[in-house]
Amino acid sequence: MEDLEQEVPQEVKLIVTEEMRSYLYDITKWAKFLSIVGFVFAAFIILAALSIPSIISSNPGLAKQFDPLGKGGTTIITVVYLLLGLFYFYPSILLFRLANKGKQGVLFGDQESLDTAILSLKSLFKFWGIMTIAIIAGYFLLVFVVGAGMAVR
Repeated sequence: MEDLEQEVPQEVKLIVTEEMRSYLYDITKWAKFLSIVGFVFAAFIILAALSIPSIISSNPGLAKQFDPLGKGGTTIITVVYLLLGLFYFYPSILLFRLANKGKQGVLFGDQESLDTAILSLKSLFKFWGIMTIAIIAGYFLLVFVVGAGMAVR
């Protein structure tokens, strides 16, 4: 019994094989591609957000539809689109960091770069996990509000 209490846990050491390095290198290529596509989409969304007020004001029929909301309607749409653009930009920047640091870590055997790449991957999964929880909570809230609205009728 005393022998078990005196045992010191041994440090766990992982071995990165050449096959794993190859997989990590492939991951960095796809991460770079997806990050660039994300940056492009984020830029298009932000450009759309900034051009929505002028598009609505230049089209009288469309402006008439927004008339009950006044100028606040275009402002709300602009803010929502800007938030969507940022929503696309943040995971893209995490993927870009993963791609650059992961590639550097794999090619040059740089442990610090590989640690940073894995940290970016962790942050990316944490972001998507939080967003998934928020969306599921929003769906439950929507079902509750619709159910309450139907019960009031």
